[in-house]
Amino acid sequence: MRHRTSTYRSRPGSVLEREAGQPASLARQDDVDSADATTLITDLPYGPKAAEIARKAVTVALHGIEVDLLDDARLISSELATNAFASGRPPLVLCVDRTTPTTGGLEVEITVTDGGCSRPGPASPPAPEGEAESGRGLVIVEALADAWSLTIDTDGSRAWCRLTRGPRPSAAST
Repeated sequence: MRHRTSTYRSRPGSVLEREAGQPASLARQDDVDSADATTLITDLPYGPKAAEIARKAVTVALHGIEVDLLDDARLISSELATNAFASGRPPLVLCVDRTTPTTGGLEVEITVTDGGCSRPGPASPPAPEGEAESGRGLVIVEALADAWSLTIDTDGSRAWCRLTRGPRPSAAST
């Protein structure tokens, strides 16, 4: 199975194209409220490596951001990819949107889609049982994300979340 990855940046002149599995960047000017926006879309393997590949892709997409936000994004992407593999069908696709609004701060949206699920999804994350080794993924996502949603259907499922950080105070205001 060949994996495809694409990265779109809102800054003109930042075009970079690479072969198989490497990010390909294209200029995008559709987000007028953003000073800078990057979108990374990548196919994930349908297997146990989905979480690892998702963490690596998030690291690439969010290069240079504060460590605690990167750690949260990596953990969330890993949990969403694991859930998609465990409960869904191929194809698995990860999308990471990184936006720096003109007002400052940072917004990260992470979406994992899959080919669908035959069983209905939970209305809210179920509490894991005692010493269970699994079942905490959506609880973790809910705890770390500023907003999230899960849509499960037999034709395709979508798990989405948003992480935000406010603008840093300027040196003049401190």
